[in-house]
Amino acid sequence: MMSVVRRYIDSEMQAEEVLNNGFLRAFQKVQQYTFSGSFEGWLRKIVFHAVSDYVKQNSRYNEKVLLVEKDEYVHKDHADRLYYNQLIELVQSLPVATRTVFNMYVMEGYSHKEIGKMVGISEGTSKWHLSEGRRILKDKIERLQLHIKK
Repeated sequence: MMSVVRRYIDSEMQAEEVLNNGFLRAFQKVQQYTFSGSFEGWLRKIVFHAVSDYVKQNSRYNEKVLLVEKDEYVHKDHADRLYYNQLIELVQSLPVATRTVFNMYVMEGYSHKEIGKMVGISEGTSKWHLSEGRRILKDKIERLQLHIKK
């Protein structure tokens, strides 16, 4: 569960606090678990809601941004040369609001509409943050100069 929290929160102390809050919520609601799905999935959802609440309370979102920039893709060979830890570091280096939307959309599979409701931003702002996150990551990956040997 800590890896779920660390995708959104880079400070280890804050991440531990949010994780503890998530576990506390789970213990308080354990009687609501119906055994209809995996316990891990149920717990992950509760921890994710703790992360969502933390981000909502501690981030400043610009709700006026409505433009969506067209994404350009990083060459597949560049991305294939990245190690998992490097990729996570790059994602964690994104601005908080952008990182949150990026993780919710890419890692957790939420729609822009769902993200907007959970985080308290418009659907257009969610799309902009995703686009901005992709643009920033593309630039950072290209700056790593992972040249392709032919």
